[in-house]
Amino acid sequence: MRVVQITDTHLSPGKSHFAPNWAPLAEWLQAARPDLVVHTGDLSVDGADVEADLEHCAGLLRALPFPVLSVPGNHDVGDLPGTRQPANAERLERWRRIIGPDRWVHDQPGWRLVGLNSQVIGGGDAEEAAQFAWLEGVLEACEGRGVIVFTHKPIFVDTPDEGDTGYWSIRPAQRRRLLELFERHGVALVASGHLHRAWTGAHLGTRYIWGPSSGFVVGPMERDMPGDRILGAVIHTLDETVSSEIVALPELRPFVIDDVIHEVYPRHQPAEATS
Repeated sequence: MRVVQITDTHLSPGKSHFAPNWAPLAEWLQAARPDLVVHTGDLSVDGADVEADLEHCAGLLRALPFPVLSVPGNHDVGDLPGTRQPANAERLERWRRIIGPDRWVHDQPGWRLVGLNSQVIGGGDAEEAAQFAWLEGVLEACEGRGVIVFTHKPIFVDTPDEGDTGYWSIRPAQRRRLLELFERHGVALVASGHLHRAWTGAHLGTRYIWGPSSGFVVGPMERDMPGDRILGAVIHTLDETVSSEIVALPELRPFVIDDVIHEVYPRHQPAEATS
């Protein structure tokens, strides 16, 4: 089975700065002929507040001639309590109504694919508690299948035991809980987006991969992080094991968010606008 991961497209009918990269990405997808496409979040420029952004993205994904599953990013449903756009009931309802479930299970022969909503992890509310209970259940019931987890935010940035990275990854207490679950259930791969970097590594038997954005790269306004600033996608091939190939797509235009941040995200601080 061939699963193609795309991420951080940042599309909008009102702010078309990165729209020129959608058509070549869709054309490349057709040539790649995946069995499934997984979008790991930030479909939209501002679906957290602009319903038309999510509707626009839903239409583009429906037009692809393959099944597509998506998990939400911060620009789709917001982020943790205390941020400018918290992932509240209204924003989550909008995603579920227009795009689909914000967490899901997709079983294939020998494999269980799990989509997580990283935007509620760390919120300390009923949504977070329900998702953790659900995750424990779907991992316990994997019945010998290999497991791949897709999420927007990475579990960690520099090291698994790092402190709170704020906007960039999962908070330490919830990270420890996830890492314990992944180790206990032998999760093969965790694939994420958010950082607009391409990187792969491993921890306690689980491989981690950051998919590159197909929308834009981030210049010096972003703090230094591991990985490569490229535009592209990831091909995950599922057989007895899973192998992942990060693919740079030279046909995508190398937009740099730094150049247009004042137009695309004028209300955001730089660190909140880059992923």
